[in-house]
Amino acid sequence: MLKTMLGGIEIEIDEDGFIQEPGKWNKEVAEDLAKTENAYPMSEDHWKLVNYLREYFLKYEIAPAIRMLCKQTGYDLKTIYKMFPGGPAKGACKVAGMPKPTGCV
Repeated sequence: MLKTMLGGIEIEIDEDGFIQEPGKWNKEVAEDLAKTENAYPMSEDHWKLVNYLREYFLKYEIAPAIRMLCKQTGYDLKTIYKMFPGGPAKGACKVAGMPKPTGCV
């Protein structure tokens, strides 16, 4: 695994830039990850989505289904892609400090 500096701390990442140490995730790490996903600066809407993903992941240890993500946050898929051009799996989940979701290419 690779190591990089995010939010001022050294964090292990995979080859796609997903952090491998979710316990080191914080706001500063999220903002640095957002820069890699063309999702910076983070707006209130960005944080609403990221916080939902983060809470879901901490509770279930998996990313939510896209349909559930849209329903629970109130954002349609088109809006999510505007906020996170890499999409909900690659972009938003990465910024939320989650491992790469299964099925994410």
